[in-house]
Amino acid sequence: MTLYQLEVFLAVVQTGSFTRAGELLLTSQSGVSHSIADLEKELGIVLFTRNRNHIKLTDAGEQILPHAREIVSQKDKINQVVSEAQGVKNGTLRIGAFPSFSANVIPSIFQAFRSRYPGVELLLFEGSYAEVEAWIKAGTVDLGFLANPCDGLDIIQLVSDPYVAVLPATHPLRKHDVISIEQLVHEPFLSLKSGCERLVMRAFQENELSLNKQFEVAENSTIISMVEAGIGVSIVPSMILPVMPANIVVKPLKPPITRNIGLAVRSQETISPAIAAFIKETQSLLA
Repeated sequence: MTLYQLEVFLAVVQTGSFTRAGELLLTSQSGVSHSIADLEKELGIVLFTRNRNHIKLTDAGEQILPHAREIVSQKDKINQVVSEAQGVKNGTLRIGAFPSFSANVIPSIFQAFRSRYPGVELLLFEGSYAEVEAWIKAGTVDLGFLANPCDGLDIIQLVSDPYVAVLPATHPLRKHDVISIEQLVHEPFLSLKSGCERLVMRAFQENELSLNKQFEVAENSTIISMVEAGIGVSIVPSMILPVMPANIVVKPLKPPITRNIGLAVRSQETISPAIAAFIKETQSLLA
């Protein structure tokens, strides 16, 4: 008895016809007939009763049916495991991320993943929140790091990144342990425009406050340099700060503002083995 014979047996049960079973298996009707005859001869029983217009399982065939399904099912599961193992051994993953995450977290994630899956090539696409979101939805990248929920995407939450107030080193508010957003209303404000400024704007709007916005800056390093130069103050995610900030004061906020960073995919139900492995490695590293 072979797996192929059992697959032919199940195809005949499924289609109710030797001819249609042949079409399903891309073989001839006579090939199906020979496989069933050989299986019946080996088992020493009749599996089907046949007439000109009808094929029906015998009682013995009915008893064998669930066992045949289980055997073929186990074969399919083995093939799935093999496919998944091969899928993580090689291939390419295209990953989108915003700049502060790319600079501070991506290197350690890529290093950990490559040490375990050296055959998988990792390609990084860096852009704003909006660009990363659009790339995921369009299929330009396989997955991407985003902050806060996005319509139409599945997001696996990873870490929280609190926002902080950044002030020139000589600013009068430097003596406060915590900075309230009300204290920044009349300050010349420097705003990022990478997408992470949306949470800041929302916090001011919810408290019916306005900002004295002076400049909008795209680069994280530029906004820190401008604060250092005394041009203004800002509220930024902690993650964008240099390891040892020079000539600036960093203070926690009241009320707190936090961005939740996660890995986004179009659907968790259709991800490849390589994407699943990348998500698992990232979750493990950032746990």
